[in-house]
Amino acid sequence: MHKAILKTGVAAVLSTLAFGVAHAADPAADDVAASADAGAAPNVGAVIVTGTRSSGIKVENSASPIQVLDSASLQRTGQPDLIQALAQNLPSFTAQAFGGDTANLTLSARLRGLSPNNTLVLINGKRRHGTANLAVLGGPYQGGAAADLNYIPVSAIDHIEVLQDGAAAQYGSDAIAGVVNIILKSNNHGGTATVNGGGYVDGGGRTLDGSANIGVEPFADAYLSLTAESKYHGYSDRGGIDPRVVDPANMAAYPTMFQHPGYPHVNHIAGDAQYHLNVFAANFGWDFAPDSQLYAIATAGRKEARAFENYRLPSRLPKIYPNGFSPKETMKEEDFAFTAGVKGKLAGWNTDLSSTYGRDKARIGVADSGNVSLFNDTGSTPTNFSAGTFIASQLTTTLEASKEFEIGWAKPLNIAAGVEHRIDKYEIEAGDPASRYKEGSQSYPGFSLTDAGSHRRTNQAAYVDFAGNPVTDLTVDLAARYEHFSDFGNAKVGKITSRYDFSPAAAVRGTFSNGFRAPTLAEEYYSATNVGPTTAFVQLAPNSAGARLVGVDGLKPERSTNLSLGIVLNPASNVAITLDVYQIKIRDRIVGSGALYGSGGSVNSPAVTAAIKANGNVLDSTVSQTGINIFSNGVDTRSRGLEFVTTINSNYGTAGKVDWSIAANYNKVEVTKINQAPAQLLPQTLLDKTAISDLETASPRMRMNLGALWKIGNWTVNLREAIYGKSSEYGSEDGSVYHKTEIAAKGITDLEVGYKISTAWSVAMGANNLFNTYPNGVNPALLADQRAAGDNAAVNILPSFSPFGINGSYYYARANYKF
Repeated sequence: MHKAILKTGVAAVLSTLAFGVAHAADPAADDVAASADAGAAPNVGAVIVTGTRSSGIKVENSASPIQVLDSASLQRTGQPDLIQALAQNLPSFTAQAFGGDTANLTLSARLRGLSPNNTLVLINGKRRHGTANLAVLGGPYQGGAAADLNYIPVSAIDHIEVLQDGAAAQYGSDAIAGVVNIILKSNNHGGTATVNGGGYVDGGGRTLDGSANIGVEPFADAYLSLTAESKYHGYSDRGGIDPRVVDPANMAAYPTMFQHPGYPHVNHIAGDAQYHLNVFAANFGWDFAPDSQLYAIATAGRKEARAFENYRLPSRLPKIYPNGFSPKETMKEEDFAFTAGVKGKLAGWNTDLSSTYGRDKARIGVADSGNVSLFNDTGSTPTNFSAGTFIASQLTTTLEASKEFEIGWAKPLNIAAGVEHRIDKYEIEAGDPASRYKEGSQSYPGFSLTDAGSHRRTNQAAYVDFAGNPVTDLTVDLAARYEHFSDFGNAKVGKITSRYDFSPAAAVRGTFSNGFRAPTLAEEYYSATNVGPTTAFVQLAPNSAGARLVGVDGLKPERSTNLSLGIVLNPASNVAITLDVYQIKIRDRIVGSGALYGSGGSVNSPAVTAAIKANGNVLDSTVSQTGINIFSNGVDTRSRGLEFVTTINSNYGTAGKVDWSIAANYNKVEVTKINQAPAQLLPQTLLDKTAISDLETASPRMRMNLGALWKIGNWTVNLREAIYGKSSEYGSEDGSVYHKTEIAAKGITDLEVGYKISTAWSVAMGANNLFNTYPNGVNPALLADQRAAGDNAAVNILPSFSPFGINGSYYYARANYKF
């Protein structure tokens, strides 16, 4: 049955291929390289726009560590998913495998082991808005509300520039770990059409994706690149048996439970969500006069997703669900962004005036559920609920100018300056009355009236940047930035960047900067109740009345200090080597607390129960554990690491060409200070061992990618071995005894074989995780504690923090048409 799940996606690709062979394009058509072709050699000579205000800088001449990924590299990752494409190509970029509650509907990623919020995302150099769907529950990605990369079609991308260095002085808040700048295609003719299908060998994850890009010239000196994509991804299930359904007492009390489909495998929470995603992108430019361009960017998307929640026993609503039931969280999300701007020259200055508006709206629902108290009080309950809505928007307007001045240096001094105004909004709309009646709908209570609210922040910024070469072979770049936020005041940051080339074959480079990250409005104001069959925890907004009762009074910005030193070597024309070491210190880092118990923990705090009441929450009286979670400026951290990249292009004559690559990252994160827990919570601590391990060890300290791209005739073979160091996380049943789950070092093999049928048609087949490698399981001692307590958490037999996922092999096929 498992293998049969692959049929739909692969069959679609094969049928497309059959059509293509029968209708091959005219050989005289433009020979644009297909995605299965050999991608370009490493991007030597690529001109970059990220990390510098100067023009014409090539990636190999950058004074900051930066990597460039072309469109072919993104396509060859197999799964049509931008987050996965980046994670498979960049060792320091880790993708989320599984999320709790609504976080499973919007997976995120992080750079250099820091929060997803510490990486700034740009589209054509313009700031991208964040998702409205905050990752609330504990784990390495907790608090993530960064831009959702999956609303950018991979087929719309020309290349991606990843700056792996702090850049708050250049770009503002969020750029502590680095910057991901997505450069869209600007073609005015031709296009592509791609269909991609696959699935997991062990079942589930069936995927079918179709995309198309076309470039047109609407009028002279203009381009319009249009891209559309539609993608379906199915459920997967990698969970174990819920201990409640094999408990002898429950088996005797609920004999109808045996009739539930798939018994005893009735809890399907541990796996991928199901979703259908439609996205669109447009990139427009018009050179309406010499040195002047009008430009616009638009993206729009809609996603419908649903994820299984924990199984409920027949005792919950026996008259409606006599066999028990598995609620599902649902989400209908709409994401939109539009940029308009004009570039030109004014009094010798290169100017750029633009405005970008982005909005993400996520309507959260609950399906196949019920409200127990509503049924008991009225004799009826809906089975589907509207739990509420998240809305996040951002309006950014910038004016930038730059000009080169001859001051007697080896090269002209480039002076750049700019001003920016930004408005951020975040809103929670309450759920329908049935979803929030008393304890609310099972699995996901609707947002209460006290949770709901609309919040707004403005900020103004100004920056200046000086870059030049005082003497031949020495590059110096100085940047400074001032920002004023309406809710917490001012920030002043700066950066110095330098590089010295000893010869064309060797250079050294370094950067030193300080930075900041303003808390997202979601981190400041999100409030909700998170429930399981036996637990109920309230997520308190840090500036709420309830938060003040436990000694927390709002959030302040994170502050960072970044340092990097590197060497660049080009010992031969076909060899490029870079090695950069770095340190990132973050003060007052915003983190989610551990579980703070009001009842059912090994230690409980009366202030927690008082805070829940003050927040207006009514909890399920049948649960055995209650408490709160809260974001706070809880810790200082220090990250130390190195990035190593080597590329070698080899020509073996009739045996073809091979592009060899080694990319490695070592990253050690340490918590250097834990802020004292407020007196109201003692002897509990804000961060338990689980929360600390999520910061320090849940991502592997070491990762290395070994790659070989072999091109011979019309054939392409892409082989990549990703080596992950060990990672670990602590877990506890009740906060008293902690057990460490450790994933040993693993090697994951990816393989793709492509063939170019004609100038227009190409095909490829491949596998991610070729040998079906799984992470080590959850610590048996922790599972034993959970099973003894009848805790449904024992369903999670594979660790959700696994850096390479919990689903095993993914096999796929792809067909591509160029015109």
